[in-house]
Amino acid sequence: MNLIVDVGNTAIKLAVFDKENLLFDTSTESEKFIEKVRDVFNFYPDITWAIVSAVGSLGQKEIAALSIFCQVHILSHTSKIPFKNSYATPQTLGVDRIALATAAFYHNSTANTLVIDAGTCVTYDMVNDYGEYLGGGISPGIHMRYEALHNQTSKLPLLDLDDPIDLIGNSTPSSIHSGVVNGILAEIDGVIERYSSRFKDLTVILTGGDAQFLSKRLKNTIFADSKFLLTGLNLLLEYNKR
Repeated sequence: MNLIVDVGNTAIKLAVFDKENLLFDTSTESEKFIEKVRDVFNFYPDITWAIVSAVGSLGQKEIAALSIFCQVHILSHTSKIPFKNSYATPQTLGVDRIALATAAFYHNSTANTLVIDAGTCVTYDMVNDYGEYLGGGISPGIHMRYEALHNQTSKLPLLDLDDPIDLIGNSTPSSIHSGVVNGILAEIDGVIERYSSRFKDLTVILTGGDAQFLSKRLKNTIFADSKFLLTGLNLLLEYNKR
């Protein structure tokens, strides 16, 4: 069994795989990481390997504690990957994007695949039908857009995500919701259309914390898979074991 540790910007996700089968997943705060890991190993004592993918920060104390329970692979740009990486600066490529590209490659190594991860940031990652990772794009996520409007102005309020009632906002809150939600939808649909014009028979996979909200509102045909990153990390761990 494998333990997946995905350290994001806002939370730490833990998942347990038995080969390719996802058995369990949860999230925790960094302060409760060691306690949560202990609980996971008590329930799944057959875990022998773990992979740590850290976009956020995870201290050496936590990694040392994890190493007591099993062998640990720290994902980095030096890890082995199954696809050809044509990113100009591979040492700066985020580990989350490496995992998404891996999941895309295994999903169909002979297809043009665009993975959109809608989380703290929105990332676009393109793997072509030759199994080559080309790169993509990074833009602010939904909640970052709300926060930017509040933090970079003197009077705009900080709002929680809400579906705009109408395209035309008739108050400051409704105008913010319209601008943020319709803006990110227009961005993602527009990016998909531009990639589709360049790559034949493009498969688009949407994942991340805001995937469910966005998938129901996008015009383009997509496959929504909230566990796509976890799957990619499990595949990378298996690949690096060999």
